[in-house]
Amino acid sequence: MDVTALAVTLISVGGTLGGTLGGAVISRHAVRQQNERVDRQRAEERHAQAQQARRDLYARLNTAARAYRVAARDAVRAAERAESIEPTALDAAKEAWAEEYSQAQMALAKDVLEVASALNRALGVGYSIVKQLPSSANLDRAYDRANAWFGGPLSDGVYLLRVTLRHDLGVEVDPDFERTRLQMLAALSNERRDLEHLLASEHPRTTSSA
Repeated sequence: MDVTALAVTLISVGGTLGGTLGGAVISRHAVRQQNERVDRQRAEERHAQAQQARRDLYARLNTAARAYRVAARDAVRAAERAESIEPTALDAAKEAWAEEYSQAQMALAKDVLEVASALNRALGVGYSIVKQLPSSANLDRAYDRANAWFGGPLSDGVYLLRVTLRHDLGVEVDPDFERTRLQMLAALSNERRDLEHLLASEHPRTTSSA
């Protein structure tokens, strides 16, 4: 074999090997890209599922809070009409809230949990108001106090929870919301403490329950 033929043979062999190696490299790169795409898709799916689970939890928490407040308010209005207070609806709403709140405590961010916890205590005071109505020395004053609580501070507390949840989900964006949240949270806590002290002085044996 002369030198020229040998050179041609080596070039041919080298080209074949190079093509084979190059193809292998390209194949591995394609596989790696495919795996990365699959990993990203799975991560996006997990994130979407987590977000949906959080939205579902927030929706249930918000619904339970509103239902609890409405059930207590309706019980007060029934009492004002001299109707017997049916505890079933109120107790069911109370239990539904307790269940959702218990689950939410494991998932809520700190600022959201602060609002939910404050509302939980405020709802508990509302429950005490209803239970103490029959033993109130001054029913007119007790009704006025109950209506003021359910229509004022407690209504604001339920609203604050809803808006806080929406901000945490990114549904609402307000640069000043944190300041508003803290102001409303402080107002709710102060109103609740004042009412607790008043109720305790009138009904020393009764404690609030959420």
